[in-house]
Amino acid sequence: MNRLRTVFKPVEIQATAPNISSDGGLLLLQKLNERHGLTKRFASCISDPRTGDVEHTLEKMVAQRVYAITQGWEDCNDFGALRQDPLYSLALGSMPASQPTLSRFENWVDYKALRKMSDELVDVFIARHKGSPPKRIVIDIDATEDPTHGQQEFQFFNKFYDCHCYLPLMVFGMCDGSPMEILAAVLRPGNAHSGKRAGAILWRLARRLKESLPKTKILVRADGGFSSPEFYTVCESMELDYLVCIPTNQILERNAEPLMVQAREERDMANEAARVYGEFSYSAGSWKKKERRVIAKAEALPGKDNARFVVTNLSHDPKVLYEIYCLRGECENRIKEMKLDLASGRTSCSSFAANAFRLMLHALAFALLSMVRDHLAGTDLAKCTIGQIRLKLLKIAAIVEQSTRRILIRLPRGHPHVQLLMKLLAV
Repeated sequence: MNRLRTVFKPVEIQATAPNISSDGGLLLLQKLNERHGLTKRFASCISDPRTGDVEHTLEKMVAQRVYAITQGWEDCNDFGALRQDPLYSLALGSMPASQPTLSRFENWVDYKALRKMSDELVDVFIARHKGSPPKRIVIDIDATEDPTHGQQEFQFFNKFYDCHCYLPLMVFGMCDGSPMEILAAVLRPGNAHSGKRAGAILWRLARRLKESLPKTKILVRADGGFSSPEFYTVCESMELDYLVCIPTNQILERNAEPLMVQAREERDMANEAARVYGEFSYSAGSWKKKERRVIAKAEALPGKDNARFVVTNLSHDPKVLYEIYCLRGECENRIKEMKLDLASGRTSCSSFAANAFRLMLHALAFALLSMVRDHLAGTDLAKCTIGQIRLKLLKIAAIVEQSTRRILIRLPRGHPHVQLLMKLLAV
């Protein structure tokens, strides 16, 4: 017991309040999970090696991990205390599994199950939009580093990131300008190139999208790490539109020189940065003499030139296409949410498969929170990050009272967003 003294009377502080949870928003997560069957879908991909009666089902353990990640409890160790949280027991149907049980669970998931879960993640996206097919889906692909700090399997030193790491491949999809949703999260060894396996993953993903949404156009955007003949070939064979940055070289710079001359003249006349857009046909040596359209942005800055190039199969105005390409920066914001708000870099298992499964659980948590974000359109929280949604809507204290007739959950009337949570729970 702690004692504080105010001007009027002493204040005593005790951690003895019964049946109170700090995660009142768990009720909303449970409702959306059951409505869309997220954890049930993923649990069906996993083979259970246990025999006889089991206390904790696969679906329950997947849900337990996903709920905890969304609420900021990304470690299995957190359930040393969270097992006593009354809301987790209510949401899961019984007391949560212990840390040792969860750790064993993470380590028996194999690559076959991970492949099935990757397909399910795409199917979750499809299920949300099949009733009202979008006109266009924009797919953004990017890589990010996941630093490692031990003897994890397949962790290597990556010179570009200057650390020992994994190199996850992240894929997000956006339908007709709506918020981005996750389509794939694939863990790769730390010495992988940014574009490693990207073509194969895109082909598999696009095939499922086109089979289910045949009238929807698909645009793929990626940075220079994905500029490869394989990647372009996949896009063209699958009839996908694409905008892919290509690293600068002397031939590209020579082709763009007339545009740079114009940009320099405009810069010198206006005494400020100038940009000129144009296009030309180009064939790299590895493209087997196949020419592709290249959009060039010739930018003249004070004291230096800055030329950038994007390969595309679209026929629109060069400036418009380059500006559309630049919007792929939103994908990087979603990756930041995954890493900072959902701690997706917590891949600290020794097994590579277990770490890949952890990344998949964080991707599922992102998908669940994206569904929460869908319901916030038109509210004060519509443009909040996942971290802010958690802080303002999900981390709400709740008193759980049980009797023979009912379970009563009491939320604090003074919370600034409690009425919004009540409204969402009533939908």
